[in-house]
Amino acid sequence: MGARRIRIEQRQHDMHMSRIINGLDKRKERARRHTRLVECLKKGKLPYTPVIMSWLSAELNKPSTRITQADVDRVLAGSK
Repeated sequence: MGARRIRIEQRQHDMHMSRIINGLDKRKERARRHTRLVECLKKGKLPYTPVIMSWLSAELNKPSTRITQADVDRVLAGSK
């Protein structure tokens, strides 16, 4: 059709390829972060730093104020 349609299709293709490539990198980074934060969990006890509490909150699908040591132990048992 027109030049505008061609640009849109090219842009959609570029975004699709970018998402595939970046997605692979993000998966690797998530795995590396998971390993690093589980190691931090093993070293300490509640209360953890905000970074760890935020990650735990996402892992447990629970507000960080409601996280107990039993929840942390469950995450550690599941990561083995």
